[in-house]
Amino acid sequence: MSAVRTEELWQVKAACRGPHASVFFPPSHFERKDEKLEREERAKAICRDCPVKQPCLEYAIRIREPHGIWGGLNELERKQLLARQS
Repeated sequence: MSAVRTEELWQVKAACRGPHASVFFPPSHFERKDEKLEREERAKAICRDCPVKQPCLEYAIRIREPHGIWGGLNELERKQLLARQS
């Protein structure tokens, strides 16, 4: 089994799959700060009960994902986590 297929296994079980997936990434249009905070909170609420939250976060950190909510953390929170680990 390839490394890509292995990574896909956790992604299949992710709570973020489906029609609500758009809340995990910023829209293509301007987003006010209060709209961003609300969207991120909705995404993080989905992450809270996700069965693959930890592998998702580990993946985002490993590839240095610059956008969206991954493993319950936004871009800034992941950067802060990386800085603490260094």
